[in-house]
Amino acid sequence: MNFTELIPATLLRRYKRFLADVELADGSRLTVHCPNTGAMTGCAEPGSPVWLSVSDSKTRKYPHTWELVDTTEGMACIHSARANRVVEEAIVGGRVETLAGYDSLRREVKYGEGSRADLQLDDPERGRCTLEVKSVTLCRGGDGVFPDAVSDRARKHLRELQQLAEAGERAVIFFCVFHAGIQRVKPAWDIDPAYGEALVAATAAGVEAMAWVADISPVGIQLARELPVELQT
Repeated sequence: MNFTELIPATLLRRYKRFLADVELADGSRLTVHCPNTGAMTGCAEPGSPVWLSVSDSKTRKYPHTWELVDTTEGMACIHSARANRVVEEAIVGGRVETLAGYDSLRREVKYGEGSRADLQLDDPERGRCTLEVKSVTLCRGGDGVFPDAVSDRARKHLRELQQLAEAGERAVIFFCVFHAGIQRVKPAWDIDPAYGEALVAATAAGVEAMAWVADISPVGIQLARELPVELQT
């Protein structure tokens, strides 16, 4: 995924979940949209270098969107919705070998109890493969932990993937690592132990847990390599 052109700035503060104030190189200040509802621990420190995209929509109150941040442990993308596109591009491009070779790919497919799968692969011979994509940015000394806040929705997705796996379908929880400092992915047992338990149960039932770290720069983002997923506490 390539960016058209990002604007560098300095983060002043993030607040009300969806807003942040930044300072541009010329000293002017802007309020921008923050497209991340999580705690963003380690990714929202005042004074951090950040990069912004700009929308040409006439209806947006805040045309600038916060995309990237340079943290003390490496570059991160805080725009969690970008993960779906980055993973899709990697699958279509054949870079994720274990998910290559399917006949078709669809987005936002209804399944479970009113949920929509981020991606669904299908093939006449191999059957369906349903993917839930999660963006990981919380870095603790090389460990990428998920989620960064208690998430009932994330646990619901795991239960629904588990139901698919138990019915004989392929189901994948795909951790898209959006932080350069992360070397492995683990459940955030101290933040949401119920999620960790749900992940252990889902994988035991046949859900595949995959993690890939992305190369991130103001030019663009693409998946780079697979990382281990460790489930122990």
